[in-house]
Amino acid sequence: MCDTFVILPELTADGSIIFGKNSDREPNEAQALEYYPAASYPVGEKLRCTYLEIPQVKKTFATLLSRPFWMWGAEIGANEKGVTIGNEAVFTKMPLDRGEEKLTGMDLLRLALERGDTAQNALDTIIGLLADVGQGGICGYEDKKLAYHNSYIIADPSEAWVLETAGPIWAAKRVRDYYSISNGLTIGEDYNAAHPAIISTAREKGWLKKGAVFNFAKAYSDWFYTTFSACHTRQSRSSTLAGQHPHKATVADAFAILRDHGDTIPYHPDKHFLMRHICAHSGNGLSRHAAQSTASLVAHLKWELQTFWATGTSAPCTGIFKPVWFSGNVVPDIGPSPDRDFDLSALWWQHENLHRSVLKDYPNRIRSYRDERDAVEQSWLEQVSHLTGDARWNFSQNAFREAASLLDEWTKQVQQTTFSNKPGIVYRNYWQKQNSKVGLTTT
Repeated sequence: MCDTFVILPELTADGSIIFGKNSDREPNEAQALEYYPAASYPVGEKLRCTYLEIPQVKKTFATLLSRPFWMWGAEIGANEKGVTIGNEAVFTKMPLDRGEEKLTGMDLLRLALERGDTAQNALDTIIGLLADVGQGGICGYEDKKLAYHNSYIIADPSEAWVLETAGPIWAAKRVRDYYSISNGLTIGEDYNAAHPAIISTAREKGWLKKGAVFNFAKAYSDWFYTTFSACHTRQSRSSTLAGQHPHKATVADAFAILRDHGDTIPYHPDKHFLMRHICAHSGNGLSRHAAQSTASLVAHLKWELQTFWATGTSAPCTGIFKPVWFSGNVVPDIGPSPDRDFDLSALWWQHENLHRSVLKDYPNRIRSYRDERDAVEQSWLEQVSHLTGDARWNFSQNAFREAASLLDEWTKQVQQTTFSNKPGIVYRNYWQKQNSKVGLTTT
């Protein structure tokens, strides 16, 4: 279901802005890490989004996207100006439009990156498209009934905004110090801008009682889906981790937040029913199916340089963050774009072989390589601060190559590690079914 956070310069060790997001979706919904260069278009050009065509703009910015393979829009991304956005599914009392003549929340995210050179302009792009076209459409991969409204954290090297929507209604709040969002509305009485009918609509529908103080989240939230997505637990946890460091936050801290499984040690992914953890693992078809962290991104935003750390894989707790800059070809060779079937030549599916092998005995198997993984990341973090110009592109390519070699090594290591914590039968059967769908056999 997703979790996103941002930490502003007052709370970071180097005065940067640090952004992080896990994209949580269905376990077999492969996600592509892709680069699209800036482009110019003739007047009258049309743009095909996930479900409909809209007028194209004259120029678009270069973008780095993490995109579920079957849709046009993206779950997380950044552009060449340093604008970085993550979206969340939110569940509200406003009617859902499941028709195909609307923009999905992921479409809106990608359009904002292509068209917005600042966080403010990206915010305005989404607001304008909400008014002109509207949001809607089916957002699930296998679940063809899943639809939702959206919230966003939108950051650039100077500021960050939270935008939350309920159908065409929206509220926006400028971030102070830090902020995190999950799968529920968080903006209450305090916001910086809003749809002109935000209060009158709530009053007309009986969601705002006479004499009561207006609170966006209380008025518009759907109780059932908001509650059973366990979003309050995850949002509270990410907010605590983002804003209450014993020291000022670093990029390494952002990695740790996205890998967080709460205070239960060791973590057993088969031992909980709801989606309670920031680093999410699917576990059953009822309450934890669309609950797999299928991609992760950390953005380190400075005026002079923006560095992006992407896994390009699911499960940040089993993967490795690799550096990417808007230089060279941006994304090194990671094989073909993944699709619906297991394919060892595609990075996302290569990592699934490791990830799903770890899940067979998570506490024991993750220990077999976690420390080495952390040491490699720390080495990269120390080295990137000294790079300039073309050296960044060379470093990125080498990091992705090293990560690919380590992925092979760690997969063999994990699969040779004997079981000592066998998961429950419901969990085992669930993952056996998911693996069978895509033709993946794990050891």
